[in-house]
Amino acid sequence: MNKQKFIELAKKYEQLSDELSLVREELNKEMLAVGLNEFAQDPETGIVYQVVKPTGTYISFREIDYIRTKKSDERAGSLSAVKAQAAGFTLK
Repeated sequence: MNKQKFIELAKKYEQLSDELSLVREELNKEMLAVGLNEFAQDPETGIVYQVVKPTGTYISFREIDYIRTKKSDERAGSLSAVKAQAAGFTLK
């Protein structure tokens, strides 16, 4: 059982998730500037993109996931402090 590796990967996942959210915000702004139904082509790869209104969002559910107590800059975490303390952990 490698709990340290799990913690390292969870931290990396959260960092990448935060970065992805920031990139998505920037992407949304640029798509609005380009305009609905407009096309753009990547000169490097030749891939063509079109800005569209999505018909829905695909949601996938994982077979296993994690919850955690809050970070110092968060209002709440997905794991309650009470539950973590009841499991024998001391929180900062």
